[in-house]
Amino acid sequence: MRIISKRLIREFWERHPESKPALEEWFRKVSLLAVGSFPELRRTFGTADYIDGYTLFDVGGNKYRIAAVIHYDKQRLYVRQVMTHAEYDKNNWRKKCPYHLMLKNWFRLGRCLGR
Repeated sequence: MRIISKRLIREFWERHPESKPALEEWFRKVSLLAVGSFPELRRTFGTADYIDGYTLFDVGGNKYRIAAVIHYDKQRLYVRQVMTHAEYDKNNWRKKCPYHLMLKNWFRLGRCLGR
C-alpha cells in the first residue's frame, strides 16, 4: 500500500523521538500490505478501528495513534494525523481531520441538488 505522506510521521517523531522505532515499524508493515477492505486490514492490525471515515491505528503498544483515510481500490493510505494516546483521548483529532465534514457536506449538497 502506498502511504501519503511520511512527512506527518517524520514531524511527529522529531517532536517525540522515542516514537521513531514504532512509527518506522508501522510504516514498513503498511508499505508491504495489500488489502481490499477494512476486515482484511484487521487481520494484520487487530487493534485498528474505523470511526467517521478514518482508520485509526494503535502504534507502539497503544502509546501513539495514526488517523488515516484508506482508499482500498487504489491501495493508498493518506495519513491525516499522528498523535499521542493522550492527544487522541482529547478527541481534537476530529476537528483537525476535516474529512468527515467534507463527506457530510458533499452528501448534503447532493441532496440539495436532487442527486
